[in-house]
Amino acid sequence: MKAVKILFFLALAYVGVVVAFESLLGYFQPANASTMVIATTGSDGVPSERVLAQAKHDDKLYAAANHWPRAWYREALANPAVQVTIDGVTGNYRAVPIDGAEHDAVNASRPLGIGFRILTGFPPRYFVRLDPA
Repeated sequence: MKAVKILFFLALAYVGVVVAFESLLGYFQPANASTMVIATTGSDGVPSERVLAQAKHDDKLYAAANHWPRAWYREALANPAVQVTIDGVTGNYRAVPIDGAEHDAVNASRPLGIGFRILTGFPPRYFVRLDPA
């Protein structure tokens, strides 16, 4: 019974670490030369912006949903007309969900380290291709 309690508290502590990491990442939204800002529109019509890592593969631009919080991804699927800002230049794009061989190729070209996967709680990874509108 003691081992079960210890495992329970370890699991609870791990969930706390993941929630803290994801919350801080979402709050601070660190940006650098390899990030972009995507503006999506929610069902309420209010636009929101999110800093994301740029993923480029075969001269195409992709955005990955690598975290459990992924409102921007659901909004992009519901309303694929998005704006993307890279290096201060904003353009209109269409977010196209990908799967199959294209997903596998992009995912393989942008591997995630085990440390990142542990800190984010091993979320499933989804991509959208950002086609210029």
